[in-house]
Order: sequence, then C-alpha cells, then structure tokens
Amino acid sequence: MSDKQKGYFITFEGADGSGKTTQISKLSNYLTNNNTKNIQTRDPGGTELGSSLRQILLHYPNYISPNCELFLYLADRSQHVDEKILPALKEGNIVLCDRFIDSSLAYQGYGRGIDLNQIIELNKIATRGLIPDLTILLDIDTDTAANRIAREKDRFESEAQEFHKKVRQGYLEVAKSDPSRFVIINANQSIEDIFTQLISVLKEKQVI
Repeated sequence: MSDKQKGYFITFEGADGSGKTTQISKLSNYLTNNNTKNIQTRDPGGTELGSSLRQILLHYPNYISPNCELFLYLADRSQHVDEKILPALKEGNIVLCDRFIDSSLAYQGYGRGIDLNQIIELNKIATRGLIPDLTILLDIDTDTAANRIAREKDRFESEAQEFHKKVRQGYLEVAKSDPSRFVIINANQSIEDIFTQLISVLKEKQVI
C-alpha cells in the first residue's frame, strides 16, 4: 500500500449472478457493526457522471464498438478513482468495489478480443496506477449464473453463452497471473457459505 493510502481497497469480480452485490452488502454491514470505516461503490456507476455512463454501457439499444465500450469504462473508472476511491482510501476506509480493472480484462479482453496489454496500459492511465489490495473472484459456472438472473437482462447479460464462457475463463486466467492479489471463492455455494469463507479470508489476511 502506498504512503498516500491509509485504507484498504477490495474489489469483487465475477459474472452477473455470482452474488457480488449481496456479498459486498453483507460485508459492509459486518464491518460497520465492528466499527470499521468502509464504503460500498461500483464500477461503472460509482459517481454521478458514472451513473450516466453506466446507463449507456448497460442499456444503450444499438451497437457499441468494442473499443468504444472499453473507453467508456475507462472514462468512468478515471472519474471514479479521482472523485471517490482515492479520497475514501486517504480517509482510512476499507473500499468495497463491485468490479474494477479486471472486469475490462475479462469482458473487453477475453470476451471482446481486445489486446490485453493495451487494456492494462490504458487502465494504468485511467486509475493513476491504482491496484486493489485484494480481489475476490466469485467464480460460478455459466449456466447457474444465467439461471440466477431473473430480471430483464442488460447488454452483457444478453450475450450468448459462449461469450460468458470466455469471460469466466478470462477471469480465471487473470487470477492465475496474480495469485498474491486474487482469492477465488466458489460462488455456486449458498450465500452464507460464501460469506463465511469471505470473512475467513479477510481474517487470514489480517484485514479485519
């Protein structure tokens, strides 16, 4: 962790339907009940500007080119880091973020086919080189994830199963490349079993 950063940055990654939002909410409540400063946020959509970009990214009805999609995510991420994440870390918060840089590698890289090295370099610019202290990958099989999404599907959720299989494999490859930062949790388990494992991980790493 850098000298300018007093807090701890945890990101949650995985497919839609893996339970990221549920686990972040439960963890935030746990931390608050234990008098630990924390904030919840999401990528995209963690700022007012980001909310507008999120609406475009998830619900724009027409074609968006892969490169345009990537740059919209990078724009959101740049604003998010400057406006919300870095200030919260400087104030000593644990920041719980639903998706971050690894989503671009999985979705725009492995899913859309954009060069991974280009994504990495562009992310460094957008985030000022900010890397999560810990990334929790909630890994779930593609069919189970699809079955959990009962609501109207957004642009990504509406993609073919083959796309989602590429994304899942991408996440696993990214996690394998950075084992000191990633912890993979089987998201096919119950909500409580996942949360128990999550708390165990955080205690083992002396985050809580």
